[in-house]
Amino acid sequence: MPTLSLDRLMATTVDTAGGKPRIAGRRITVDDVAIWHERMGKSVDEICAEQDLTLAEAHAALAYYFDNKAEIDARLASDDAWIVDMREATPSLLGPRLKSVRGV
Repeated sequence: MPTLSLDRLMATTVDTAGGKPRIAGRRITVDDVAIWHERMGKSVDEICAEQDLTLAEAHAALAYYFDNKAEIDARLASDDAWIVDMREATPSLLGPRLKSVRGV
């Protein structure tokens, strides 16, 4: 059985996933795994089952996250702020219609 090291489980390429670190051979980024685990409270086993990952892949992504936590958290906060800005800049056309139909 071959021995895999953590650096072989992770990849970063400019043309895939916007250059974000990801699980090698996948488009699942470290950001994705961090959000599922840290924000959504999913266990490593749940993430592996839902995304068809090995325990080694999921743990490698989390190890990368915890080793680069400040950088990744800053990027996630920036992404969250961008989403809020876009929602404010492009209000829903459906929202007011739904409110009028529901009588709210």
